[in-house]
Amino acid sequence: MTIDLNALYPKLVNLILDTIFVVDESGQIVFVSEACLQLLGYSSAEMIGTPLLDYIHPEDQERTLVAARRVMSGHTHTDFENRYLHRDGHAVHILWSARWSEEDRLRIAVARDVTALRRGDQTRNALYRISEAAHEAETLRDLCDGVHSIIGELFPESDLYLGFNQSRSGRLSSPDWRTDSGWIDWQVPPGSALEEVIDTRKTLMAARDPAHSGLGMHTKTGSEVANWLAVPLVFHESVLGVLVIERATTAVSYDEADKSLLEFVATQVAAVVERKRAEENLRFLAHHDGLTGLTNRSLFYDRLETALRSASRNEGRLALLYLDVNDFKQINDTLGHEAGDQLLIEMAQRLRDCTREADTVARMGGDEFTVLLTDVRGRESVENAMAKIRDMLSLPVVLGGTTVRVSCSIGSAMYPEDGETARLLVSKADAAMYASKRQAQ
Repeated sequence: MTIDLNALYPKLVNLILDTIFVVDESGQIVFVSEACLQLLGYSSAEMIGTPLLDYIHPEDQERTLVAARRVMSGHTHTDFENRYLHRDGHAVHILWSARWSEEDRLRIAVARDVTALRRGDQTRNALYRISEAAHEAETLRDLCDGVHSIIGELFPESDLYLGFNQSRSGRLSSPDWRTDSGWIDWQVPPGSALEEVIDTRKTLMAARDPAHSGLGMHTKTGSEVANWLAVPLVFHESVLGVLVIERATTAVSYDEADKSLLEFVATQVAAVVERKRAEENLRFLAHHDGLTGLTNRSLFYDRLETALRSASRNEGRLALLYLDVNDFKQINDTLGHEAGDQLLIEMAQRLRDCTREADTVARMGGDEFTVLLTDVRGRESVENAMAKIRDMLSLPVVLGGTTVRVSCSIGSAMYPEDGETARLLVSKADAAMYASKRQAQ
């Protein structure tokens, strides 16, 4: 039996699972096996006669041209990898084996789809990197910066938006990537794709909103490119926030593989975010008052000692104010301890509002507070600060439906006039406060 190899050859070529390309020296496809339909979603008839460059991912075109010129100069390629675009817009990772036929002036190459392998590598690498970031990060913001870097490597052509729910305000808090430690608070507008993700706790692929970065917009016809992808950050049934990526281009869309990868990343991120929040909360409680959130006695003394050393080196001046709420016991006795707690919380907030960011406000216990004023000019400036505090604390406050007015007694001590040690300054300010209280009675 005689076998017609010339007739059999095309059938054998088209049985190969990998795709065979033959490209002329101008970059036009002159032959492609039928496996191209599975690889890129195009039939061989559609691809023959078109430039191979048309199918290459925009970010990989330049280095692919460099590799092609190298093959055409006689160097065989067996391990070149790049990305092509499937007909539906998603990226396909391809590993190439290519050589140049000088006799035919053609580039002959075999393309193997390694997308699944690369996704597996990315998933394992993401798990390791997230664990590493969680271990190295000292703060939640440090962790966010680590996640930003990881997402940037997994989706290099995408912008990242990472938002955390603020349960009290219904807003999202996001890292400000323009600064090293800043945050941005923003309201999620109704009707946006982002709102649906948070409300439904479900992943959503949608179209990017050109006018509002990060929000996404619902597709109307279903034909829009899915260049916006958001995954809720869920931990133990609680929605911590949302992880969003989007592309400015409409040439490339996200696919189910991107969705699965981002969902995996989001699951890991949610777990480490919750752990980091718990760690930060423990550290906060160790140095702050549990009721008012003010600096506690221990941290206050640390800051006072630090301020004194700085003032000593720089021949500076500082002031210590010691104050308490007059007739606080009567508030507790008549309106209840819950009202008393509300009053302390309100007083703490007012003290924050009428002092500078560089100053330290602390709750020493009960209804007693201290204020550390740094870089003061003289006693007159301290008296002005005390008057401002008295006026602020004397404003009416509503406690359990009842409007009350309270006053405070304040004592002060200055460095270096009234003492050069923390203990002496606190003692003198405390004594001056009680003297002020006796005069008011």
